[in-house]
Amino acid sequence: MKVTIIQLDIEWGDPQKNIDRTEKLMQEAAGSDLYVLPEMWSTGFATEPHGIAKNETDSIALKWMITKARELKCAISGSLAIKTAQGTYKNRHYFVNGKNESFSYYDKHHLFRYGHEDQYYEPGTEHTIVEYEGIRFLLLTCYDLRFPVWSRYADALQYDAIIAVANWPESRQNAWQILTRARAIENQAYMIACNRVGDDEYSHYYGESAIISAIGETLASCKANEESTASYLLNLEDINHKRSKFRVLDDRDIL
Repeated sequence: MKVTIIQLDIEWGDPQKNIDRTEKLMQEAAGSDLYVLPEMWSTGFATEPHGIAKNETDSIALKWMITKARELKCAISGSLAIKTAQGTYKNRHYFVNGKNESFSYYDKHHLFRYGHEDQYYEPGTEHTIVEYEGIRFLLLTCYDLRFPVWSRYADALQYDAIIAVANWPESRQNAWQILTRARAIENQAYMIACNRVGDDEYSHYYGESAIISAIGETLASCKANEESTASYLLNLEDINHKRSKFRVLDDRDIL
């Protein structure tokens, strides 16, 4: 399966402009089975969602994800700020499957208290694992990377790859590098880590999006500090071989 990460320079609060930028980058990496976009890719990281978050039925970004995935017969993953029918706000990570015209989602569990995300959004309470083209993907969003117990591979949480979408600032870039690789190594899984670049009112974003192997190797990466893409062919046999040969997961702690 060919996976492409889209390291986007997000235009604040302008979904159409961000859709246009994303389409251009997708065209440069045509033929992928899965495209991964950053956290809140259509608006920027809006900790105060009023006027930014849309209902699912009104979101042009979600409609575009569904339409584009259907058109290209691929999958698209990325998070959006969403207002639910109950009036609450969610940082919702969608996985849209254009091959069977369906979508799944994961609501961010660990809200970024330091940036006051917890004051406006409601946390998700459940994991989401999506099976696509024979590979099982665990969906995570940004701050979740700091909490290894939440993503720990277990009998009830079995997967082959993690998709982590983020708005991770340059000021904490060292943590981004370490945590993405740690989550891959400890769970013997691919890590597909998609960060943004550019600036918003609060931070500068350096990117360094990457696809990482089960032993922490960088398999493909975007150019630092600029809008770009990176692609890699995931190989399920490689993950299964590593897990069967070096059986770390047999000795994991049962929590």
